[in-house]
Amino acid sequence: MKFSVKHIVLIGLCLLLGTMIYSCGSDNGSPVPEAEDPNPNEPEDPNDDDPMDPDETQDPVETNDPNTDYSPAFEGQTRINGVTTETTYTVTVFASGLSNPWGMAHLPDGRILVTERAGTMRLVSTSGSVGSQITGIPAVNSSGQGGLLDVAVDPNFQENRMIYWSFSQDGAGGTATAVAKGRLSDSETAIEEAEVIYTAIPEFESTAHYGSRLAWDGEGNLFVSTGDRSSTVTRGEAQELDAALGKVLRITTDGAPASGNPFTDENGVLPEIYSYGHRNVQGLAVHPVTGELWESELGPRGGDEVNRIEAGADYGWPTISYGLEYSGVAIGSGITQQNGMEQPVYYWDPVVSPSGMDFYSGNLIPEWTNNLFLGALSGQHIVRLVIEDDRVVGEERLMEGEGHRFRDILDGADGALYALTDGGGAVIYRIGL
Repeated sequence: MKFSVKHIVLIGLCLLLGTMIYSCGSDNGSPVPEAEDPNPNEPEDPNDDDPMDPDETQDPVETNDPNTDYSPAFEGQTRINGVTTETTYTVTVFASGLSNPWGMAHLPDGRILVTERAGTMRLVSTSGSVGSQITGIPAVNSSGQGGLLDVAVDPNFQENRMIYWSFSQDGAGGTATAVAKGRLSDSETAIEEAEVIYTAIPEFESTAHYGSRLAWDGEGNLFVSTGDRSSTVTRGEAQELDAALGKVLRITTDGAPASGNPFTDENGVLPEIYSYGHRNVQGLAVHPVTGELWESELGPRGGDEVNRIEAGADYGWPTISYGLEYSGVAIGSGITQQNGMEQPVYYWDPVVSPSGMDFYSGNLIPEWTNNLFLGALSGQHIVRLVIEDDRVVGEERLMEGEGHRFRDILDGADGALYALTDGGGAVIYRIGL
């Protein structure tokens, strides 16, 4: 075939144009691949939606050996992976000078009412100023673990100014967990018309394991927790339905059994019982979305628990436990599961000694919303549990290494968390932005 000069020129121009287009495909003159793997030598993890997500990669926060070789009932029931708060938050001393405080509750205007175990209450202003002792509270037995314990403010406080509190009460047969109520005076210096509305029977000669946490049920009734009184003589009462020890109770503001309780129409059963089989419940909180009641209870040597409470359910103590006696021997038959008994949502071994707790309902720190925060006594930190579909999916320790025993946690009206320390010279920390 013969080509004219015209044909040769056209072919040359096409070749030149193609070379220019090919060269423009990358900065260095080489062609750009369709897709580039930034880590071509790293195998892809099909289960990792976000390889940079710390919730998926961190080790459990607990690094000490457990006391037992018991196996959890399901994956994630203990030693879940750690998480870390990404939001930069601040921790400040909000109030100081408290003496052996135990419980906190908000007034509608944002102030905090605090109990002190010796038998006093104090109001803390929104700026952190601690008020004088509030008088008019009946005598308490403050020996051992007893005293003036939790406090709850009536949902209709703006109309009736009523306050409720739990305490250890002396009686003819020993001591008992009791609940009282009274009106906060207009001057806010005294409790007026104080009266005991409920006593958890039987009384027993002990100064430990009173339980005593209070929470509102959303219908104007009070949840009240009790303990097993820390004795092998009484611990079995946690399984007995004619005794109020080792229980979560639900009562009216007059101390009567609340309507709709699970054992209302059964003979020989205390109708105020809501759930049973508990050791020493020092944490109660209602989930801000579902309205479900959650609790924390102290185990023996291992076996602290977090439970989601269902009406009429048996939570197993002392038949089943993930802990040991303080001596190191098994509790009972040394079993952790039994038909008809509930499993904890989460447990710790070794213990952290969970006390007061609350769900975070604010939005200042969105990653915390609906997380559960617990004060750890022996653990000396604040526990953050991330919960999804009623299972714990992450755990974080806040303020670890500060050397504080944390007695109570309060979801603040201003979107912050408030943490109450234990002992003399105690303080309230504000954790927020």
